[in-house]
Parts: sequence; C-alpha cells; structure tokens
Amino acid sequence: MALIESVAIPLGTEMPDFRLKDPSGKEFDGRALYGPKGLLLAFTCNHCPYAMAVWPRLVALSKKAAALGVAAAAVNPNINPSYPEDAPARMKEKAAEWGIPFPYLVDETQKTARDFKAQCTPDLYLFDAARRLSYHGRLDDNWKDERGVTREELWEAVQALAAGKPAPARQAPSMGCSIKWR
Repeated sequence: MALIESVAIPLGTEMPDFRLKDPSGKEFDGRALYGPKGLLLAFTCNHCPYAMAVWPRLVALSKKAAALGVAAAAVNPNINPSYPEDAPARMKEKAAEWGIPFPYLVDETQKTARDFKAQCTPDLYLFDAARRLSYHGRLDDNWKDERGVTREELWEAVQALAAGKPAPARQAPSMGCSIKWR
C-alpha cells in the first residue's frame, strides 16, 4: 500500500461535470447530486485501509450534512481487474454492509477521477451550491483511530458552508492509498 496525499486544488475551482452509474446501472448526473447548500464528494474504495477506517465516519457525517442541506456521493475509481474487491458487485455488498445512504458510483474509465485530479482513497471534496470548491482535505486529524480525533475538519467545513461562512483557511490534505490507475 503506497501512502500518498491529495494534491492542492485552488478553492473556488468549478466542479467538473460527470455522469456515472451505480453498481446496479442507474445513471447519475453530478449536477443533480447537489443538496440546496452543496455537495460532499468522496473518491474512495472498498479495500484501502485508509478508506475503510473512515467509511463509518463518512457515513455518519453525510447524515449530519444532509440535515444542513449538503448532499453526499462517493466515486470508486479503483475499477481495475487487479483489485477484485473494488468491483461493482462488491461495492453493492459494501454499500449494504456499511449502510451508505448516498450514491456510490462506478468510475469505470477513471476519467472522472482524472478530471477531479483525485490521487488517493479517500480524496474528499466539498462544493458549494454554485459548484465551486470550498474544501479539499482530510476528514479529520486521525484517520486511524476515531477515538483519537481532536478536529473534525470536514465537518467544520460543512458547517461553515451551510452557514454561508468562508471556507476554513487551513486545509490539510487527505491521505490514503494511491488510486489504482490502469
């Protein structure tokens, strides 16, 4: 497992358009995924230990964010024959197992991940209602142990966005396994 960090992307960057399907074949337009206040988009997967460690927190945060008008979605760019645990059939199983309440989408060609400049799993993006990047960083300050978290940085960013306040000035990069590029 190669640990890498997300790359810096200027705040205010417009969200790239995309259309992806979930593991059942239902198609989603990225622009239609938004809540009234914005969209939290996670590039993630099933097998990466970093992603697996934050999935429960991401699911819990998405429920709190939805109550504030911020919708969520996840994109799996690791559709690669060398990683069968990330195949769409396994995504379906994991969505049920983890109780994922938002669309978990298949990036079969990896084009969407490339368009977003996603690097790792998880790679987290928060866009405002105008489709402008408000936050691109880690979920919190302790990916490994939820009990050791002292700052919930993504949740702070969601709250600021929902309240119409500026994005946090300090945004630490997300880190995780590298995307399994073809």
